Amino acid sequence: MKLFKSIARFIDKKIVVPITRVVVKITGGFDKSGKHFETWLSKSNTLLFISLFLAITIFIIIDQKIIFFNESSAEVLKSQPVNVVYNEEAYVVEGLPETVDITLIGSKTDLYIAKQSVSNEVKVDLSKLKPGQHKIEIKYNQGNSSIDYRVNPSVATVIIYPKVSETKILTIDLLNKESLDDKLTIDKTTVASDRVIVKGTEAQIKQVAIVKALVDIKNLNIKNEGVTTVESVPIRAYDSTGNIVDVELVPSKINVDVSVSSPSKEVPIRIIPEGEVAFGLAISSIEQSDKTVTIYGTEEALKEITSINVPVDVSNLKEGNQFKIELEKPVGIRSMSVNNITVKVQVSSSTDIDIPNVRINAINLNPAYSVQAKSENDFVVTVNVKGVESVINKITADDINAFIDLTGYTPGTYEVEVQVEGTDSKINYVSKTKKVNIIILEN
Repeated sequence: MKLFKSIARFIDKKIVVPITRVVVKITGGFDKSGKHFETWLSKSNTLLFISLFLAITIFIIIDQKIIFFNESSAEVLKSQPVNVVYNEEAYVVEGLPETVDITLIGSKTDLYIAKQSVSNEVKVDLSKLKPGQHKIEIKYNQGNSSIDYRVNPSVATVIIYPKVSETKILTIDLLNKESLDDKLTIDKTTVASDRVIVKGTEAQIKQVAIVKALVDIKNLNIKNEGVTTVESVPIRAYDSTGNIVDVELVPSKINVDVSVSSPSKEVPIRIIPEGEVAFGLAISSIEQSDKTVTIYGTEEALKEITSINVPVDVSNLKEGNQFKIELEKPVGIRSMSVNNITVKVQVSSSTDIDIPNVRINAINLNPAYSVQAKSENDFVVTVNVKGVESVINKITADDINAFIDLTGYTPGTYEVEVQVEGTDSKINYVSKTKKVNIIILEN
């Protein structure tokens, strides 16, 4: 039908319309009545010659069209999928191309019809072959016998392996975790089963180092606490270098429940002066815009944090000063209610006093051991405290922590350095006894 319609349009455009225009022009050249032209046109001989001329013209045109459509031509069908038939439950096939190119040779009409056919396909039947290496021919099934074809590649060497299986542990990996709201924390991911059956050749199974399901947090748009279910997450097998291993996985997709919470904790902001103020002076007061901060992070991180320490450099400070300080987030903390504070430090004349009989504590000693002082003088120390008189006069021995760090020590006699610290950061604490002698014994 399309062929005849094309011919009709061609005749109308190339013959009828031009002839009509010529006739109109000729008619305009005659007198207004046009009687002479009508008389000439009404003669039987005139109509006979015109009809003969048109018939010959139409014949030539149709004949040329037929010749055109009957001419041999070729057309290439690129990347045609190869459909393979075999027992997928029992075997694995390697070496067969996924696609082939097909060159069709024939008349333009036959080529057009062949391209429109949906029944044509590239099919390879391996159902009767046993495990091993085989050389097979790739054929193109098409119903038009007037078409010749060439398949590239037309021959393939395939290897059929027995399919084996092994159970692997499934790992859930979270991508783009930083896109989650800073106050939210992913507690855990849950799946119905963490076992995946990996099927393939023995060599392929040996290549599999890990089986993962990747969950992209960025696509979840989580705004609040709760459980979000991610459906049909693809499972992939990877080798030791991170490349995907082409094996069959059962299941191939899995639903993952992502549990999100917002653990928080309020802790004090502790100002830690660093350096020595100008000679003869000491810190008389420290004022801060915020004394506490709410921190958000993992449960593990929150347990370890008892305060947010803020260092303030007071080196050679001669008079009161104001500092604006950015708070640093500890490891494991995603967000804080306060990000910066203002600290006012005042100084005044300093003095010092000695605090006697400060008991020494031992820390980080292996529980299998115990420690004894070698003499009575090794039990306690005197601590010199320096600061503004009104501040240091309130200090007692209970406000000072003198300690020795016994990390890694084993039974024996040792001389150990004494360290001291106090509850008031405005005061400078120094032990007058630098080292003490101890004895470590097995319990």
